[in-house]
Amino acid sequence: MTPQELKNSILQLAIQGKLVEQRPEEGTAEELFAQIQKEKQKLIAEKKIKKEKPLPEITDDEKPFDIPESWFWVRLGSIISISSGDGLTSKEMDESGTYPVYGGNGINGHHNSYNVSKRTLVIGRVGFYCGSTHITENKAWVTDNAFITTFDEDRIDIKWLKFYIEYLNPRKKASSTAQPVISGKLIYPMLVSLPPVAEQKRIVAKIEELLHYIDRYEQAWSKLEQFNSRFPDDMKKSLLQYAIQGKLVEQRPEEGTAEELFAQIQKEKLRLIQLGKMKKTKALPKITDKEIPSDFPHSWKVCYIDDIAFVTKLAGFEYTKNIAPNLTVTGIPLFKGKNVQNGKLVLDFDSYIPEKVSNELPRSQISKKCLLTPYVGTIGNIAIFDGSFKAHLGSNVGKIELFNGDEDCIMEEYVLYYLRSTIGYQQLTKYKKATAQESISIDAIRNVIIAFPPLAEQKRIVEKLEQLLPMCEQLK
Repeated sequence: MTPQELKNSILQLAIQGKLVEQRPEEGTAEELFAQIQKEKQKLIAEKKIKKEKPLPEITDDEKPFDIPESWFWVRLGSIISISSGDGLTSKEMDESGTYPVYGGNGINGHHNSYNVSKRTLVIGRVGFYCGSTHITENKAWVTDNAFITTFDEDRIDIKWLKFYIEYLNPRKKASSTAQPVISGKLIYPMLVSLPPVAEQKRIVAKIEELLHYIDRYEQAWSKLEQFNSRFPDDMKKSLLQYAIQGKLVEQRPEEGTAEELFAQIQKEKLRLIQLGKMKKTKALPKITDKEIPSDFPHSWKVCYIDDIAFVTKLAGFEYTKNIAPNLTVTGIPLFKGKNVQNGKLVLDFDSYIPEKVSNELPRSQISKKCLLTPYVGTIGNIAIFDGSFKAHLGSNVGKIELFNGDEDCIMEEYVLYYLRSTIGYQQLTKYKKATAQESISIDAIRNVIIAFPPLAEQKRIVEKLEQLLPMCEQLK
């Protein structure tokens, strides 16, 4: 139950006469109502309030619930009278003014004059705050965004009236326009279960006592809601972090070491360089112990992305010279930054090039399984392309093509999870450029430090994450 639902339940008990006991010595609300009518007629005669049209009689069919015998069903308009406040521009308000200015949302400023001379209940009458209630100070100004309520203060407790009108929620009666408005015609007929005045005061005291506990409940409830809303994402982050630190699945000595895999990867990298399929990149400095982002198992290998993958993009001059003049509506699709969203590929292409043009730019072709990541825009947004069709790099997206030869040494899925982890993301974004649109260079991606385990352990990690991560999504 939300705090508001709990408060509504308390108000429901209050208006049904179930929140405090009834006391015979306090008289009846029917007697009270007669006194209120007498006072109302006096105010009309003194021209302090206007005479309203008679309200319809209350039928038994209208009464929504049973009330105590000492209570009396009345229409709201028979115990109050409302009039609109007076217009006041913001320029006419003075921060150093003597009297507070009340609108539909409470105090809006101060003014050096007042139009109510005693504590009064105001009701917002227009806009977002229509139906809201506030109790003014003894002397105040009420704007034309709110109603001034006149009633018999000796027989109607102002706080009780505020709680009751809050429960009635006059906003539900507002005109259904772009700017909701309520009027006396809409709220005067609303039914009120009237208790004796002494009981009104005891109801108010009990509500205020309980509201104190509701406030405490709301604080705890809000913290719980925040925790619940964060929990699925926090759990995903924790699972990814545990996985890439070697804490999600066990290490098995019989599976060898990632150092052995790394040697195979370097052979494949050298082969590709010798075949001219890629250029030899500049040697990166040795990774120091201080630079290693976490304590990884001894059987794992720590290296650069550049050591295990071909990282590239479409050069600007290649786009200008080869791509832009040859754009078509069919052919080889261009992956752009917008095609990678929320860790998934969006296979909705708006640009294509002929296959002949794509073959002229083999470095930026996408012809096998790889990872794609934007380097302009949302940094850290990575997805796997499964290699099921031919494509080409377009603008603002790079590819990470792992050096897997005839036998896989490292899984794209594992690299994806690593880069989506907190450690991986920090590595990926540590060289992020502080511009209006965040970006990183392809060299920055190559310089990311990564740790990976033996292949069998990679598979167990990926399998476990693919089992657990969907459960986190189900918690949302």
